[in-house]
Amino acid sequence: MKRILVTGGAGFLGSHLCERLLRGGHEVICVDNFYTGRRSNIINLLKKSSFEMMRHDVCFPLYVEVDEIYNLACPASPVHYQFDPVQTTKTSVHGAINMLGLAKRVKAKIFQASTSEVYGDPRVHPQPETYWGHVNPIGYRSCYDEGKRCAETLFFDYLRQHKLRIKVARIFNTYGPKMHPNDGRVVSNFIMQALEGKPITVYGDGNQSRSFCYVDDLIDGFVRFMNSGDELTGPVNLGNPVEFTILELAEKVIKLTRSKSRIIYNPLPYDDPVQRQPDITTAKKELKWRPKVQLEDGLKETIRYFKKIVAAK
Repeated sequence: MKRILVTGGAGFLGSHLCERLLRGGHEVICVDNFYTGRRSNIINLLKKSSFEMMRHDVCFPLYVEVDEIYNLACPASPVHYQFDPVQTTKTSVHGAINMLGLAKRVKAKIFQASTSEVYGDPRVHPQPETYWGHVNPIGYRSCYDEGKRCAETLFFDYLRQHKLRIKVARIFNTYGPKMHPNDGRVVSNFIMQALEGKPITVYGDGNQSRSFCYVDDLIDGFVRFMNSGDELTGPVNLGNPVEFTILELAEKVIKLTRSKSRIIYNPLPYDDPVQRQPDITTAKKELKWRPKVQLEDGLKETIRYFKKIVAAK
């Protein structure tokens, strides 16, 4: 049994990770300031004796004794991270500094939830970990993109300077139950609009592409990566390499929800990437990991979750 800290543990990915670690027999300390995390995501875990919840902002130091740290704390959807961009950058950078300092003090292994956003609007497709990216440093998305890039820098400097055991994962588009219904991400947007009979809002012409990974597959990648040998530091891409256009996703959601919603088109947001697809060669080779859940099957589970939210309104 390990004592494991999960920052952002009440968020979409964090709550799924907490559940997975508890099933593995570990003690879990969940840290969240509830800026985007929700108590409802972890309500069923609070009664477990091996689970502990702490309301805390990672921008401030934290003093606990743990064996491993998963640093997931940061708003991840454009709606949330652009609402307070200065705080987003602070969360990524100060949060990384504080968690790395904690890991150094207690000699813990530490995992950084980085993002495919470090590649920006890529000029290389699909994106391998060796690609340095094409990022606007002063745009509306920069608080998140550059915050995560700086966090990666800090992690590798702590590896080189302090011999810290690090794991850096670059997460591509992920979806599933416990997504925030108003987070502005394309999957939650489309499903909520379809279930409520509202027009499906497609930005641009809908031909921009994304790769969608179901949350259970992603969390399995997290755990495999953390449990791998110390020589594998990353960055490692984790995502589904099967590519779909946004228009294809909209049509799938309409079909699966049996919605009468029509598709409308709005201008493409500033700096929105045209293509995003992971090269997961490293994950397949080093972690023996690849996504298993097909998009249609994952969407069915996600739609079932959102139907409960709509019914409760």
